[in-house]
Amino acid sequence: MVAPTRIHSDNLKWDQSEELFEQDSARLRKTSQFEKVKAVAETTLGTSVERAPPLVMGGFHMLYPFRPHGGSPSAKILVRVPFPSQGIFHEEILAMEVATARYIAQHTQLPIPKVYQYGVDSRSGIGPFLIMEDLGSKELETMSRSVSTPHSNPAVLDPDMPEGKLKSLYRKMAECVLQLAQPSFPCIGGLVETNPGSGSQFVSGRPITLNMINMVQLSNIPKSAFPPKGTTYKTTNEWYVVLAEQQMATLLFQHNDMFLSRDDCRTEVRRASAKQGRLSSYGFAEDNWSARAKNSPATLPMPDNSGSFRLWCDDFRPANILVNENDDIAAVFDWEFTFAGPTQLVLDPPWWLLLDTPDSWDNGIEDWEHNYEKHLPTWLSALQEAEEEMKNSETPFLLSAYMRDSWATGRFWLNYAARKSWAFDAIYWKYLDEKFFGQRDPNSGVPKSELWKTRIHLLSSEEQAAMENMVQIKMEESKERILMEWEDAEAKERLSSFLFD
Repeated sequence: MVAPTRIHSDNLKWDQSEELFEQDSARLRKTSQFEKVKAVAETTLGTSVERAPPLVMGGFHMLYPFRPHGGSPSAKILVRVPFPSQGIFHEEILAMEVATARYIAQHTQLPIPKVYQYGVDSRSGIGPFLIMEDLGSKELETMSRSVSTPHSNPAVLDPDMPEGKLKSLYRKMAECVLQLAQPSFPCIGGLVETNPGSGSQFVSGRPITLNMINMVQLSNIPKSAFPPKGTTYKTTNEWYVVLAEQQMATLLFQHNDMFLSRDDCRTEVRRASAKQGRLSSYGFAEDNWSARAKNSPATLPMPDNSGSFRLWCDDFRPANILVNENDDIAAVFDWEFTFAGPTQLVLDPPWWLLLDTPDSWDNGIEDWEHNYEKHLPTWLSALQEAEEEMKNSETPFLLSAYMRDSWATGRFWLNYAARKSWAFDAIYWKYLDEKFFGQRDPNSGVPKSELWKTRIHLLSSEEQAAMENMVQIKMEESKERILMEWEDAEAKERLSSFLFD
């Protein structure tokens, strides 16, 4: 899991989440829990199994390794159980993850660990579980470990890595990216198997993103602020509006450590732009509204706004790819936060070229940008080579050209900020505002804290009044540090009142 920096979150909620994580971890490590999981595995698989430690602990799950009785020493399985306090919608996410993994296994050549069974065990209290192939016995390591600075935590790209090795690994990642970009879907949403095990997957689930998990875990946002189960979207513009509304929900419901000011009018400006259909066209030839387009028009056409969407995984990165001793990819795993999403996301260069994210980079976002620009040409070169080899593929876009354009126009920053509530604050004024609405007067002497004054005219009087009201509410809330518990109806009404719905 790649989490936001603590400075942007509700520290009371963060502390609570850490305490609950420790409690879950202690309970799930107990021998009695191991035996419960063993019983579920034997009942589900119809054969006896024996423990094959050690346990494997992830950010959201505990994984219990077993060996089927009488099987070879290398024939191992993993039973994955979620930490109850970490994440949301566990059963729903699990069903969509399995459907997605099976779809990718059927429609690409990516090596996906086999899923044997999954389900929910309520009798023993284990809850949702996944029984899958265990590849750990094959002496594999994650690709991030192959390219990171030794002992770095979080992992960061080794600056001394030979260019040839880095390009070789990027090339292998590029082949994965190209394959994932080929399937298209008629709407935005999560994949679901209508009949589990049937091998047929359809887009009929709501998109559940990593940002939504962080909103609940680290900012105490009520789950009722999210779209209802089963919600899908027909256009890219609809999805950009949903993302803007989730940013608004973060401002509204995070009670502690939310230093809201009129500067946050940028959130309402972004939502207004999304509703006008502007964000989906930004940085493409169809962009006829932004200041950047007037000065330097883009030439590549935007993807279809409806009817053709691509797989997007929030957590696709080198840490979730296993490689062998020759650095060949042996498995790609963790498809929890994957959905059919706007093609615009697929056309951006990957955020993970440096392994760590721009908003959590130790030396700040500008240093991240400087280092990213040094390695982007290597990635694009590797991607071009992969494209040449796969030139007869079904991908309708030359990804290398679009990714190069995305970085040049700033489209990369738009989509990155749109997907991450906590990153938007760090990115908007630096990378987006002037590209959208033109250069601010460099001689005006307006301090950063008052930049909102240069854009307030973009909002209607009603929107300006709502922002002023929100600032007053947050100032009053800041007087008491508590964790609010919202009733569903109350939370929906509050959010709706600020969205003018």
